[in-house]
Amino acid sequence: MDRVLNYRRANWPTLLAALALAALIADNAVAATPTQTENELLGLGFKVLVATTPAQKDWVKRMAPGQIRAVQRTGKKYFIYPDAAANQIYVGGPSQYDAYRQRHPDSKLAGQGSAQQASAYRAKQDATMQKATTRDVSNPYYGAFTASWADLGW
Repeated sequence: MDRVLNYRRANWPTLLAALALAALIADNAVAATPTQTENELLGLGFKVLVATTPAQKDWVKRMAPGQIRAVQRTGKKYFIYPDAAANQIYVGGPSQYDAYRQRHPDSKLAGQGSAQQASAYRAKQDATMQKATTRDVSNPYYGAFTASWADLGW
């Protein structure tokens, strides 16, 4: 009989550790419950990818929260919605994003404003380069005679 009681006493720490682990897992499961937006994305066909490496986790945390971002990978366009709290992203293709846009016509992609600014900057640079090229082509000797004899060592 003493042997049975000693055996049961030895299992108490194991039992308590198992209960603590179960409580921790249950707490994480409640915290990882998808929100309404995430449930909607799943319903539209978006897939869940979990960030496993530190670089992936850092990338997910740096993304704009609550906004869909367009990315191109291996020549294909994808749309990504980050969930930094759960270290995961929701990924969909153009058809899934079109379905999302039909439900939310006022939504915009993350970074769309900065892309327009970059496009305006490139257009300005292109105009400047075209003007410089036109000047150089019209006067082939432009800048050729700016050196003096002193520059030649005489």
